[in-house]
Amino acid sequence: MANNDDMVPLDDLSIFLSVCETGGFRSSAKRLGLSPSTVSEKIAALEDRLRTPLLIRTTRSVTPTDAGRVLAARLRPLFRETRAALQDVQNAQEQVRGLLKLNVTGAVMVDILPPMIDRFLRIHPDVRVEIMVDDRLVDIVAAGCDAGIRYGEHLAQDMIAIPIGPDRQQVALAASPDYLSRYGAPTHPRDLTEHKCIRLRFTSGALVEWVFEKDGVEARVNPEGRLIINVDAADAAIKLACAGHGVIGTFENWLTPYLKHGLLAAVLPEWWSPFEGPQLYFSSRFMPAPLRAFVAMIQDDRKTAAAHYSPKST
Repeated sequence: MANNDDMVPLDDLSIFLSVCETGGFRSSAKRLGLSPSTVSEKIAALEDRLRTPLLIRTTRSVTPTDAGRVLAARLRPLFRETRAALQDVQNAQEQVRGLLKLNVTGAVMVDILPPMIDRFLRIHPDVRVEIMVDDRLVDIVAAGCDAGIRYGEHLAQDMIAIPIGPDRQQVALAASPDYLSRYGAPTHPRDLTEHKCIRLRFTSGALVEWVFEKDGVEARVNPEGRLIINVDAADAAIKLACAGHGVIGTFENWLTPYLKHGLLAAVLPEWWSPFEGPQLYFSSRFMPAPLRAFVAMIQDDRKTAAAHYSPKST
């Protein structure tokens, strides 16, 4: 008969994973609805049972030891599969329920993802959604997420990617009519280095690239930028451009409303070059019910849009 004294409670392992993901006892306790002392006691009991330290504790942070990292890496997919199995049992006879956790780039949070989430929540009222905004390409499994949204990055072989939002986008340049009347309009991308420019920076630290093309000729410019603002405050950057503080370069779909109302004027539109739109990516080995429902909604929307815009047969 097996010795049950060697069995490790699954709740303790779940608490350990939560501490690894949040980076602290207090933040993990808040997520789990427990007291920090309870979380600390559970981790200490787990380490005592396994006879090895799993976490390095300092006054400012909690990080896993080598043994802790190995254990967390092996536990994450198991717990995700368990959560998916439980959700599937619940969803067998009921509406889709559970948590959909996404790791997304800030660029899709302006006008692409919010209306999709709004519709998804209306269709599936029993689903909860958590969105982590991070412009770095992260391991979504290690981050405890079901899927990610990124632009054109190289993905692991076991990942599936589907388009979400517009198939093509482009970085556009614009400035207020007042600015252009005072400083003149550039006639070539290289002229931008002589202009006051408003640049956007991703949370990863990288600036949004200004790469343009015309008649097969590429122009890559990197003006110093009189004003640099993170992409999560892009709306403020655009309004400052409307106020005449410089030439802004950002996603065309963000600028379109301002261009239509004459608050901004297009700069060098013949040089704007398109690139592939964002994609939703997720593991081919793991697809919980809320993610399946989200993917199904995206695919249905794309089919509807394709049918709506396709030429009618005569």
